[in-house]
Amino acid sequence: MMDIYAPRRDRLLRLIAAEPLDAVLITNPLNVTYLTGFSGEASYLIVSPKKTLLVSDGRFTDQLREECPDLETHIRPPAKALTEATAEVLGKLPLRNVGFESADLTVAVFQALSERAETVSWSPGPSRVEQLRQVKDAWEIGQIRSAIRMAEKAFAMFRAMVRPRDTEKELVDAMEMFVRRAGGKCTAFPTIVAVGERAALPHAPPTERAIGAEILVLIDWGASGPFYKSDLTRVLLPHNNLALPGSQLSGKLCGVYETVLKAQMRAISVLRPGIKSGEVDAAARQVIAEAGYGEQFTHSIGHGFGLQIHEAPFMRPDGEVVLEAGMVVTVEPGVYIPGWGGVRIEDDILITPDGHEVLTSVPKDFAANALD
Repeated sequence: MMDIYAPRRDRLLRLIAAEPLDAVLITNPLNVTYLTGFSGEASYLIVSPKKTLLVSDGRFTDQLREECPDLETHIRPPAKALTEATAEVLGKLPLRNVGFESADLTVAVFQALSERAETVSWSPGPSRVEQLRQVKDAWEIGQIRSAIRMAEKAFAMFRAMVRPRDTEKELVDAMEMFVRRAGGKCTAFPTIVAVGERAALPHAPPTERAIGAEILVLIDWGASGPFYKSDLTRVLLPHNNLALPGSQLSGKLCGVYETVLKAQMRAISVLRPGIKSGEVDAAARQVIAEAGYGEQFTHSIGHGFGLQIHEAPFMRPDGEVVLEAGMVVTVEPGVYIPGWGGVRIEDDILITPDGHEVLTSVPKDFAANALD
């Protein structure tokens, strides 16, 4: 396999050259993974034009040899703290102007590093690597596609077993099992299953509430592969409640559902390189507001994801982030009505050089979501 990590470190070096810095210290475990392929923890990465070195410990010696054999390492002894070992390495290289991840380091850890690395001048930066992670390379996109297929396979198993007596908690537990059975390491985040009026809570925690005679079940789930994740939401309509077009119960539900679906399709239609994230949000928000539910759309239209389930770019109202080819985002408008329920529809979208590609394929029209 080609080395996908060295080019990422080169991009980081080009980025920090503008500051300028002698090196950057990477302490966020996900950013260490992004730059090296190492999946362990309690390890710091030093990246400089002359040397890249991972400070780790003896628990990971064999793992480092397996996952990143060409990476230079410094294995600290058990009696030496990670901060102490890192400070010693920085002093020996020697490095003077060093950037650090201010969004990751606690005050206590930063103080420990500063006290031990007395010759280093520290430069905070909250999102240097995160800025690079916004645009996925071909390998990352392949990993995300795989995580989506896992999630979709798990969902097919999930909906085939849903019964009126099932509770939210039981269904959340079942999805964890189905994701693993579909090849996932685990779910990408704690699955949300919200029955009836509880679907008005966008991030409803699971309870012992059963489907029973409720008109809808909202499920927000995703799969995690070795590193990369997926994120989908659908609303299922229990057959036993006759929540189908033409039934007495379907009028409001169908109207809300079709409004959310129209808003999602409108937002997806404008996705392309060069558009601002806020414009995508506005496209969906206008549809929902015109239907009279503007106050019930209580979150942004979506977010980026990859190594994390929520990462840049964030698609907030009035957002100024300019979308680029290679970004992968969710589009997930919702309408939440207290005391009645809520509808959210979410898909994963790749920004391509000439537009976009919808990566998810679970059906989302109203009738297709009726449970057998």
